[in-house]
Amino acid sequence: MQRLVIGTAGHIDHGKTTLVKRLTGIETDRLKEEKQRGISIELGFAPFILPSGQKAALVDVPGHERFIRHMLAGAFGIDMVLFIIAADEGVMPQTREHGDIIELLGVNKGVIVITKKDLVDDEWLMLVDDDINEYIAGTILRGAPIVAVSAVTGEGIPELMDTIEMVASTVTERSITGKARLPIDRVFTIAGFGTVVTGTLWSGQIKVGDTLELMPVQRMVKVRTLQVHNVKVNTALAGQRVAVNLQGIEVSDIKRGYLLAEPGFLSPSYRVDVRLRLLEGSLRTLRNWSRVRFHLGTDETLGRVVLLDRNELGPGEEAYAQIVMEKPVVGSKGDPFVIRHYSPVDTIGGGTVIDPTAPKQKRFKEEVLNDLVVKEEGSLYDLVLHELENSVQPLSLIELARKTGSAETAVSNELQLLLDDEAIINLESKGGLYLSTRGLEISYDQMVLTITSYQRKYPLRSGYPKEDMRTRLFANFNPRVFNALLRYLEKAERLVIKSNLVCVPDWQVELGDKECQAASSIMKVLQENPFAPPDIKELSRSAEITEDALGEVLAYLIEHEQVVKINEGLYFSRTAIEQGRQLLNEHFDRELELSLATARDILDTSRKFALPLIEYYDKTRFTRRVGDIRVRYNPDPGK
Repeated sequence: MQRLVIGTAGHIDHGKTTLVKRLTGIETDRLKEEKQRGISIELGFAPFILPSGQKAALVDVPGHERFIRHMLAGAFGIDMVLFIIAADEGVMPQTREHGDIIELLGVNKGVIVITKKDLVDDEWLMLVDDDINEYIAGTILRGAPIVAVSAVTGEGIPELMDTIEMVASTVTERSITGKARLPIDRVFTIAGFGTVVTGTLWSGQIKVGDTLELMPVQRMVKVRTLQVHNVKVNTALAGQRVAVNLQGIEVSDIKRGYLLAEPGFLSPSYRVDVRLRLLEGSLRTLRNWSRVRFHLGTDETLGRVVLLDRNELGPGEEAYAQIVMEKPVVGSKGDPFVIRHYSPVDTIGGGTVIDPTAPKQKRFKEEVLNDLVVKEEGSLYDLVLHELENSVQPLSLIELARKTGSAETAVSNELQLLLDDEAIINLESKGGLYLSTRGLEISYDQMVLTITSYQRKYPLRSGYPKEDMRTRLFANFNPRVFNALLRYLEKAERLVIKSNLVCVPDWQVELGDKECQAASSIMKVLQENPFAPPDIKELSRSAEITEDALGEVLAYLIEHEQVVKINEGLYFSRTAIEQGRQLLNEHFDRELELSLATARDILDTSRKFALPLIEYYDKTRFTRRVGDIRVRYNPDPGK
């Protein structure tokens, strides 16, 4: 059966709650104050069974202008509306404001219900009908069927039920393949169960036992039980009213306006880029930096409107804008929103979210406006490519789905087309880590420029230190992503990776005559004193070069495995390292243990050199320290 959420809308005291009771048998006014005053203050909910047996959820909203924010919380997520107008009063101020909200949210399926038919005669009813037809002709509900009823006598109710079912059959059911997202409109406690939240599941599905992320506080919660239409279920689907019993969290930690989402799917943000429309009936213009009340889902926050291409927005006009919030909001691309004037409070406009986690935008910048055009109007192919070309680092399939507000399967199809067109590359064949070809070339050019500049300054070095390159040029890349980029470029034979160095192909380090002579002198003095090598100053004197030049020659000899750097300022020849290893091996063939004093005597050196050399052997896993002695390292202690 189809999943369906129906909402009411209309002026205060036009009979919304009475009609809901007649249709469902349920009194949705729960609060004592509501019963005493005879008006709805909070949202009301009731399961609703159509003549065919089709189950729906009916959301009853307040009509009083003071409770429009509650009406908005209920209106987001409905599939069709019962737009209620009393026969004895006709179209009233909140009729129009509710109509504006329904239009801004894009709810284009509904039934116009004329209530209180029993209070007027036929002639008056015809006048009201004409008035309503004239009004709805300019709204999103133009052409919607009109049914006159009396919730008191029951007249017209069968016809209304049939009409609701007819309109419901034309509603497009929400997809259950997307990520789960449930804006919360009620929070309460049930004895013996704990915290319960309710809302309309906008997308995806929720299962008992799922771990969800409570936004915007980004706290993980677990689903203990689920109810749909007051019946326990194991799975709730998009388009259903859902009650979720949460484990491990108190009622005081959750507010209306929060939402439950699949972990990692959404991000809170203080800035949202939007297409904004001011209502044609607005009594005032909207100036740049105006303070407004921003409504998205069940959330309401204060914000400032930044008009990106003008200083003022007039009634009926549309523009790109950024709304800067006073607290973080959580949205997705394509979400509808409503704005209300800060004071006096009235609905003035709304629109569609283009970028839910927008950077700070500069006004009157052509590149900013062009960027928003692509994000708003581009095909999914264009959007995916745009996100990759504007990202500072590679993106995964999940990240691209979130940024484009699209299903992963749809994004995956576009990624394959982009790969076929060679517009992007995949750095990781298993998990999928995508980078635009343009981004690859920019990164590669940065690397080559850095390496060649470095080699001009240090001609005896064959490459640039890999980790230094990551921290300097790719600080936003974690090591895994950076190494994936290097592997891709190495496989394409555009870079060469030598241990911890990044090199350009065909670069040959050649020593000049002076450097060759210095290298020979260094090796000679190191080999003359294999286990008591001279310090930097002595090496510099013997090679007849400056200490800076000495450092370059030593780096060359280390890279070519002729010299080993033991610690800062202490260098051994590779021959001495191997000779020492052989001498100590001969000792271990006779004895199980080695003391530092014994090592000093075997190597015929002083403690000054013996200790750092033995510590080097520990580090390279030739020896292993046990207390004050060393033993030969054994990778398999059981043998």
